[in-house]
Amino acid sequence: MTALDVSDLRYSYGPKRALDGVSFALRPGFTALLGPNGAGKSTLFALLTRLFVTREGHITVAGHDMAREPRAALSKIGVVFQQPTLDLDMSVMRNMRYFAALHGISGRESGNRAEAALAQLGMAERAGEKARSLNGGHRRRMEIARALIHRPEVLLLDEPTVGLDFESRQAIVAHVHGLAAAGLTVLWATHLVDEIAEGDDVVVLHRGRVLAHAPAAELRGDRPLAEVFIEMTGQTRMAGEGQG
Repeated sequence: MTALDVSDLRYSYGPKRALDGVSFALRPGFTALLGPNGAGKSTLFALLTRLFVTREGHITVAGHDMAREPRAALSKIGVVFQQPTLDLDMSVMRNMRYFAALHGISGRESGNRAEAALAQLGMAERAGEKARSLNGGHRRRMEIARALIHRPEVLLLDEPTVGLDFESRQAIVAHVHGLAAAGLTVLWATHLVDEIAEGDDVVVLHRGRVLAHAPAAELRGDRPLAEVFIEMTGQTRMAGEGQG
């Protein structure tokens, strides 16, 4: 069974079609949703998390239909949005336990889960620090750890490295690849091809349509992935520059 199945998904803003028949299925591992700014990545994430709703198409998460079983489907998803959503005046651990409570996890169990999730992201030693004192990279790691506290099967990350320096970006990419290698299904939205490893699955999204879905090595062939992406989308500003 696939962990995430998207079928013929469509969404419009008035007369503008943002998603036009998007379909793909994901199994455990790291999948990059690669597309230039304006491709429809954030709209897709809004539908996957039910911030937006459409009657055109279907979303299934771990066997749960998003339209018919939204609570069950959403319980299987962890998400990190592009815009940070931390309480900067609370400690890392307080942020984690507050989020756990929103999922009905309390007491000793919330503490245990918070500690385990922070350890997965190399953040255990910062549990007592205020979120405000963390640098951008560590704040992002904390948000990823927080998204794991209810033990989801699918982790969605919408351009999670925007605004970070190269070293911080690469550290977060490495941590999330580690989670995927351990069996988590990851959908990582990006416009930067240097965040994609040779063995990753890649969905190329452009102007609301899926142009390709294949392993990175197969997609690029004997050329750099950036070159293939530019050719497919007509983009000239490309990978590795870290610009949003």
